[in-house]
Amino acid sequence: MRPTAALAVRNAEAAARLQRLVESNAAAGSLAEGALLIAQEHYPDLDVARYLARLDTMGAVLRARLSEEAGDVERIRALNRFLFEEQGFGPNASDFADPRNSFLNEVLERRVGIPITLSIVYIEVGRRIGLALDGLSFPQHFLVRCALADGAAVLDPFLGGASLSIDELQRRLGALRLGHRPSRAEVSALLTAASRREILARMLRNLKAVYLEAERFGDALVAVDRIVMLTPTAATELRDRGWLYHRLDCFGAALADYRRYLELAPLAADADEVRSRVVELQILASRLN
Repeated sequence: MRPTAALAVRNAEAAARLQRLVESNAAAGSLAEGALLIAQEHYPDLDVARYLARLDTMGAVLRARLSEEAGDVERIRALNRFLFEEQGFGPNASDFADPRNSFLNEVLERRVGIPITLSIVYIEVGRRIGLALDGLSFPQHFLVRCALADGAAVLDPFLGGASLSIDELQRRLGALRLGHRPSRAEVSALLTAASRREILARMLRNLKAVYLEAERFGDALVAVDRIVMLTPTAATELRDRGWLYHRLDCFGAALADYRRYLELAPLAADADEVRSRVVELQILASRLN
């Protein structure tokens, strides 16, 4: 079997479980389970249940310290102390591009990660102590929202669970827009809870970017294949998967993805370039046959 074919079938059970999970209505623990199933494709012996039990234990230890009357703010402070001071979780700022930062099992073992994986740990442990936490797909930096009796708090697990004001969020978004300061309404529009599917797809896009930068095209293909599974009409992901298949000499698969991309995005800025690739592959396929 060629290496690229082996990549396509590697750990098919984990991929099937991931698809069933995101299509289900499961709630508790399911975000962590999805992240661990993504990791299982790279760590075939990974025991998903063991890591879920570790999160259960962390939640139980912290819950036992809290009184039943503890309010949400007190629970957030306790969660921050527990995860970032006692347990030692923190950012891997020195090696942000290490793919281990995107695998939840590695984050739980090494206690370092990137915003999205630290947020998953934060959400999962926080939910186990009664906090209403959701992920926020804020541009470039994943965040967490906690519903409170009088509103909501936006928290940054990458910075030890720091609470962020609207002004700070405006500043962060403005920095991405070359200094244009967005309105409070623009920022508020970005504070909608991300779905489990969206969070897992964003995690996979991080992995994809890391692997492309390192020219680990086979691993990038695994990541983008899972993104397409989670978001089957994401045109740019189909284009990118087609490029990876093309790069790995899987010409038939590349041709199918390029054609689907053009169906979904016929007026895209790069549509003519992709059409040229389709013609090139059609000629190549006719010669091979």
